[in-house]
Amino acid sequence: MADDGNEETRSGAGRAEDSEPSTGKAETMGLVLNLIVQTIVWFGFMGAIIFGAAGTTDYTGGWLYLGVMVLSSVVFGTIMARVDPSLLRERLKPPLQKDQPLADKLILIPILLLIFGGMGFMVADAARWRWSAMPSSVQWAGCGLLLAAMLFIYWIMRTNSFAAPVVKLQKDRGQAVITTGPYAIVRHPMYFGTLFYVAGTSLVLGSWWGLATVPILALLFGIRIGIEEQTLRAGLEGYDDYARRVRRRLIPFIW
Repeated sequence: MADDGNEETRSGAGRAEDSEPSTGKAETMGLVLNLIVQTIVWFGFMGAIIFGAAGTTDYTGGWLYLGVMVLSSVVFGTIMARVDPSLLRERLKPPLQKDQPLADKLILIPILLLIFGGMGFMVADAARWRWSAMPSSVQWAGCGLLLAAMLFIYWIMRTNSFAAPVVKLQKDRGQAVITTGPYAIVRHPMYFGTLFYVAGTSLVLGSWWGLATVPILALLFGIRIGIEEQTLRAGLEGYDDYARRVRRRLIPFIW
């Protein structure tokens, strides 16, 4: 359930209803098991990046980040398995899918490289090169920012049952435009929340220089938003009207 730069196909009028009101106990357990396995694999990979870049496992910031993210991912994911299993299935799908536009697949390459490379840079800065001298109080504040970002992303998913990880139309799930909650402020709140997630990650890991990845990621998100909006305007009824009402795409009051 970690957000990977995470990006979503969404829509914007009224609140999205859960596409499935309930699911069987066995199916819920299967979803939770899949979630746990993917969480272990994902954060096992991230842990390899973190401690590989640090050159040691004696790195408090790395363990703090992994602890916060594994716990929040499993807790929020388990809740989603019960309240919106269809969305959780979408979120657990791979970042490259059959119905995904080629342009979206291509923009994911620099986004993922920045996420993984940025993580390694943050760790090397804080634990190996020691360019950043960050008080532990700031790292704990970063932990709070990270949790706030995860809560914000959870709010987005509870508001929009169509928040898939890739750009695509979900006609099979009855996709509709969502305008409530965070979608009343910006058209692409998942990307906005992800920027705070990355900023919180940089602080938890102890890297001031890592904050430089945030504006770079915002530029890449701007490109992906253009790809996503083209898809939504072409195939989702009511999106043009929504875009005229909610003019900001990514950052409230700015753009």
